[in-house]
Amino acid sequence: MVDVARLAGVSQQTVSRVVNGHTNVAPEIRERVENAISQLRYRRNSAARSLATSRSMNLGVLSYALSVHGPALALFGIAEEARRSGYATSLVSIADVDRTSIKAGLDSLVEDGVDAIVVLAPMTAAREVLHRLDSDVPVVRFEQGSPAGPSTVSVDETLGAQLATRHLLDLGHETVHFVGGPVGWMASEARRRGWQTELALAGRVTPLEFESPDWSAESGYRAGIEIAADRSITAVLAINDAMALGIMKALDERGLSVPEDVSIVGFDDRDESPFFRPALTTVRLDFTEVGRRAVESVLRTLRGEAPETIPLIEPELKVRESTGPRR
Repeated sequence: MVDVARLAGVSQQTVSRVVNGHTNVAPEIRERVENAISQLRYRRNSAARSLATSRSMNLGVLSYALSVHGPALALFGIAEEARRSGYATSLVSIADVDRTSIKAGLDSLVEDGVDAIVVLAPMTAAREVLHRLDSDVPVVRFEQGSPAGPSTVSVDETLGAQLATRHLLDLGHETVHFVGGPVGWMASEARRRGWQTELALAGRVTPLEFESPDWSAESGYRAGIEIAADRSITAVLAINDAMALGIMKALDERGLSVPEDVSIVGFDDRDESPFFRPALTTVRLDFTEVGRRAVESVLRTLRGEAPETIPLIEPELKVRESTGPRR
């Protein structure tokens, strides 16, 4: 660190602030320090840092259903931001979101000596359990659809569904049908709430929801068969991109065109969505940023800084070829 400070022409304390992710460093100073770090191939000694700070330099992650798109990307964001800040990550996955499973998972991470914990279990049951549990270390939770707070981080999914619904109404569609997700997921509730809210604001009829037991393209396909049978349906909001793909396949098999006969909007903006045929209009949610902000929050707490409300991450409507004016 002394060598880095000498090469960058700054104090050792400034180098320490840069490598520890503090924000009170001028951009040009930070760039000089980072260039010196790269030139000298400086690496922090984690064992020495752990002794100096009385911390393990390890963040815990308690996760549920990492096969689902949002939590999986959030985990990637956590790991990347933790690594950038000099922390390792320990992952404990749970098979259920009841009190016993969640408490056992948290206790396991605390026993491993983690400095803080990020919980990736965006289920309504998990939220209720976590609100009643105390922890010996700082905890931040990924809670989709929850209001902004100092210990919760999320994307504004309700607003995302409103943007998608408004887009379809602005194209001249009388109403928007909704293919929902599985019960118990915060994302299902938040996206449904946004759809209902925007239809109510526009004074439009809210049709019955097409319900699904999971997040799969197969469930979307089954809903698509029902949609194809009702020629009055001209606009559909699918709860995720995979379901939108299934709906599109079912419509195509029955001789209906997207968007000429039915306009479709998805949710999440997966990497594959621009390559659907037609390219999918969808709501982009930055789940990687969710992970990054979660780590930033717990690190602020570990530095003894005052708690700050974590702002909701804004969604973005990506308009492509799967939506068009009502015929």
